[in-house]
Amino acid sequence: MKIKSLILVFAVSASTFAFAQETKKAGPPEGNAIVGDTYGSAVAAKSESKAINVDKLGKKLKKEKKIENVAVKGTVTDVCQKKGCWLTIKTDDNSEFFVKMKDYAFFVPTALKGKNVVMEGTAEVKTISVDEQKHYATDAKKSQAEIDAITKTKEEIRFVATGIKVVN
Repeated sequence: MKIKSLILVFAVSASTFAFAQETKKAGPPEGNAIVGDTYGSAVAAKSESKAINVDKLGKKLKKEKKIENVAVKGTVTDVCQKKGCWLTIKTDDNSEFFVKMKDYAFFVPTALKGKNVVMEGTAEVKTISVDEQKHYATDAKKSQAEIDAITKTKEEIRFVATGIKVVN
């Protein structure tokens, strides 16, 4: 009976140790983000051909505060270094907008930075608190001076992606 108990304790301890080791590796997924790679839900072929550029999205959001089921194409300028749980897209006027993954259901590799993508999801204009801006600046490994310089809320485009596809 003691041997069975010892085996059970050992097995539980070993699995706990293995789980702890696995969680330490948390980070963005591996991958080169090559053309055709998809993250999250598959991006429909019709979405690729009908995707609007980020400039047109900005113009639409001046009329409507929220647009659901929209496909947008743009260039990735940054990816969360901790998990790959967010990214930024460059607009035609060289500003950026923020993209999160719907329900935190998928992540993207840091290799996505600099790639052109088509995304499906929901876009809206939101007011972003100072705390949230500082949180994402920390994730992006900005300098402490850059983080400390964030002192005001700001209004920006936020996109919640259900799927992202590398297009070139």
